[in-house]
Amino acid sequence: MFLENDISRAGRQGWIEVIVGSMFSGKTEELIRRLNRAKIARQKVEIFKPHIDVRYSEDEVVSHNANSIRSTPVETSANILLLASNVDVIGIDEAQFFDDGLAEVCNELANQGIRVVVAGLDMDFRGKPFGPIPSLMATAEYVTKVHAVCMRCGSLANYSHRLSEAEKLVVLGEKEAYEPLCRTCYQKKL
Repeated sequence: MFLENDISRAGRQGWIEVIVGSMFSGKTEELIRRLNRAKIARQKVEIFKPHIDVRYSEDEVVSHNANSIRSTPVETSANILLLASNVDVIGIDEAQFFDDGLAEVCNELANQGIRVVVAGLDMDFRGKPFGPIPSLMATAEYVTKVHAVCMRCGSLANYSHRLSEAEKLVVLGEKEAYEPLCRTCYQKKL
């Protein structure tokens, strides 16, 4: 079906950018930086985050450095399609918390000529691929992996070590609940 929004995007190419890494690696900071640059370029930007992420704010994406940008919390990835109209760029934070349909949604948006910038954890606390991120990485035109600093030895960290004994997959938390570790230090904790 050819929609009115498609007319303004005719001939424009969309794509997907994925920013991944461990906790405290600067994923959200990089997402905010890219979206702010799009705004400076007078592009219409819309940002979404999962409704369960209320750590810093209910309606803003906020980095650990306290930088923020207005966002719309949604329950499912399908809601993004419903709410994304007449935009040039879409940002999605904490993508690992979305359902597996997120990759399909992002691809549909890119096919409509929209630039889609997604940030999320690539691995859960067990070191396993997290949610829809692997599918997004496979179909994205650009993938950026950012690293934290290992809290034990100072090396590059790409694992999010949970400090509690909780076994539940999703446990929202900050420095009291997680620490970034390098491969060697993470293996020592297993």
